[in-house]
Amino acid sequence: MNRERKPTHPGEILYEDVIKAVGITVTEAAKRLGVTRKALSLLLNCKVSLSPGMAIRIGKATNTTPESWLFMQAKLDLWYANRQLPVVKSFENSVPAL
Repeated sequence: MNRERKPTHPGEILYEDVIKAVGITVTEAAKRLGVTRKALSLLLNCKVSLSPGMAIRIGKATNTTPESWLFMQAKLDLWYANRQLPVVKSFENSVPAL
């Protein structure tokens, strides 16, 4: 995993590559997704993580897969977790031979 570059939040991609590109408002996008404007705004402003339910909604609305959206979120989550991970010891020298 490349620790240098922070992965892009899926909300940023949704806003820049979909909502702006289509030329609709956040309010209209929220209506089309069947969510509140506040819920969508929190995602677009990277204040919340993408949920599986939202990934399904976005996938259906954009004719993409929910997995592709969740993969973006997973990459970001792993990037954050990797930066906070404590020092751990390897199992290599302590696991008995099988």
